[in-house]
Amino acid sequence: MPLIPEEPQIPESAQGPRVTPAAGRTAPTPRPVPGPRSAATPRPGSPGRGPARPAPPAQRPHPTPAPPAAPAPAGRTLPEDRSAAQFQVIPAPADGAVDAADEAVDLLLDSGRAPGDILVLTTGGQHPWASHELSFGETAYWAQQDAGDDVFFAGTASAGRCAARPVVIVAVNGELDDTAARALSDVREREGALLVVCGDPQKINSALGAGV
Repeated sequence: MPLIPEEPQIPESAQGPRVTPAAGRTAPTPRPVPGPRSAATPRPGSPGRGPARPAPPAQRPHPTPAPPAAPAPAGRTLPEDRSAAQFQVIPAPADGAVDAADEAVDLLLDSGRAPGDILVLTTGGQHPWASHELSFGETAYWAQQDAGDDVFFAGTASAGRCAARPVVIVAVNGELDDTAARALSDVREREGALLVVCGDPQKINSALGAGV
């Protein structure tokens, strides 16, 4: 029986060196080759540079100047213009108008107003101070008004005789007749004056013919 020729055996020395993994260790797994890293991709463990910041305003060439403010429209009164009297109303009943006027005087004095700046008028009965001073005679009474160093009290019927003062307080403790309404209108039209009226707002509105 013919013999089958045996396949030639490759000697171990021709197969190249055989690497035997060390005991307890496995052969490392090949890792993929990373592609090129872009500038926007941060390095692992690094926060990255982030987006570029715009240049500060000082470095911007030729800044655009702000447009000039538009002038105030003609015919409108600016807040600084005090050509007419400031007008305030303190709601109060007729029998409480004098007390409200006294409280207004105290507030003005506490705010720094000089006593000689204030004139108090009543539309009905005289203020208790005026009644007391008139008991010594009209000459002494009006002399205090002429001195102008203290608060002066009078009736609206005598308002024309009173010297003009920066602050006029009116206590509507009676009817607002034509004389009283005319006194209110005169004060309200006075430049730079402060008019404070204590009474029924509806009656005051009707007497002055203007909204309160």
